[in-house]
Amino acid sequence: MKALFIGGTGTISAAIVRKLAADPSWEVWLINRGNRSDAIPENVHLIKADMSDEEDVRKKIEGMHFDVVSEFIGFTVDQVERDYRLFKEKTNQYIYISSASAYNKPAADYRITEGTTLANPHWEYSRNKIASEEFLMKKYREEGFPVTIVRPSHTYDERNVPLGVHGKKGFYQVIKRMQEGKPVIIQGDGTSLWTLTFNADFAVGFIGLMGNRHAIGEAFQITGDETLTWNQIYATIAEALGVKLNAYHVSSEYLSDVGDKYGFDFEGSLIGDKAVSVVFDNSKLKRIVPEMRTNISFNKGVRIALDYVLSHPECQVEDPEFDAWCDKVIDALEQSKKVI
Repeated sequence: MKALFIGGTGTISAAIVRKLAADPSWEVWLINRGNRSDAIPENVHLIKADMSDEEDVRKKIEGMHFDVVSEFIGFTVDQVERDYRLFKEKTNQYIYISSASAYNKPAADYRITEGTTLANPHWEYSRNKIASEEFLMKKYREEGFPVTIVRPSHTYDERNVPLGVHGKKGFYQVIKRMQEGKPVIIQGDGTSLWTLTFNADFAVGFIGLMGNRHAIGEAFQITGDETLTWNQIYATIAEALGVKLNAYHVSSEYLSDVGDKYGFDFEGSLIGDKAVSVVFDNSKLKRIVPEMRTNISFNKGVRIALDYVLSHPECQVEDPEFDAWCDKVIDALEQSKKVI
């Protein structure tokens, strides 16, 4: 079978590409700009192109047909409209990567299924994903466009340590604060529930949907089965580092208010996502992909990530602005205790 990935070198897609590249029954193609060609397996075919140049892509895929086209970098409706124009006659299945953040926050029930209402007034990213899903499903209903929707939650790999609160330069400054014994901010009281999925586990569920006729016209969430509180997540990271966790709990609303002027979008990433308890019911996926399960627990996955990050200096991106902001927030709250 022949698969085309739009993107293919990101946190989620790279694991899928690696797994398929090792399977002789699949011929794997990527469309991307070629900026991370070192991450592409040798037997994978690269179409070097920028998806924003629709005519160039059209010329480069002329005469080609794919069993599956998977879109990993489509964030807005105009991008999926472009994909529809390019691939409506060129694929037997189009898989769109949406997001579990599209589910209503908070939902009526903390147990999330594919039937949970899609609505997120706090995050434009999520609303754009919802609108993209609606366009694609309309094309399926009216024209038979063979779409499958996939909604990942918080998926990570060896280059990323999952966190709730971090700055614009990523997670590393929080790791550094832990190592230095400084307090690290956890949203709320840290007891809300969250699900983390290692990308190799995600790949199993995703590949099971590829070329599967039962997946056409359907939406599937793909997550692990392990549910943790944010306190447990941070404690597991600290334990893996061999340090004592110095947790400092701050309400998500307060973080959103005081982070806004520094350009930290905590309304979207916290109030519209991570501050809300979610437990995913993956029974729909497992009915057609029974091999989907958690093989890499967070306790194991975070050690894989930390070993990689701490041995690769290029992953250790410091963020002095976020570090100083954390100190200001904590100091302000400590001072308020003295006033009241």
